[in-house]
Amino acid sequence: MLKQISLLVILGGVMWACDGVKPPEKPENLISKDKMADLLYELHIINAAKGVNRKILEDHHFDPEAYILEKYEIDSLQFAKSNMYYAYDAEAYKAIVEDAKTRLEAEKERLEKLKEKEEDSIKKSKAAKSATEKNTKPKPSNNLSGEAVFDK
Repeated sequence: MLKQISLLVILGGVMWACDGVKPPEKPENLISKDKMADLLYELHIINAAKGVNRKILEDHHFDPEAYILEKYEIDSLQFAKSNMYYAYDAEAYKAIVEDAKTRLEAEKERLEKLKEKEEDSIKKSKAAKSATEKNTKPKPSNNLSGEAVFDK
């Protein structure tokens, strides 16, 4: 019973504290929803690459996030403010994230098909090479008579 009352008091406090939260003001240089989806798409790809090729990126002193921001001609503050603005509206942010997610899934499917095609090509090449080697190996003479074969 005491736990339930404590939980209700905590939940009530959280709800009361969140009640006064004002929505963020719309930034003057708000990034469009489409551009924001593009940014999230590329940032997800870059983060995946960092997980796989971190050493290569570090060796070349490459900052992927800075590259993406520069590519879209925005700065980190503009991105942060736009991200905060869209994140406050859960439905708008969900649509942006879903757009990026759909593109990521389509790209993943495309790459998987490409990988499968490449693997099939390699298998066919190996099979053809193996068949060629079998056909070009010298066949042993079939001297069934038991007579010695001499060159004259």
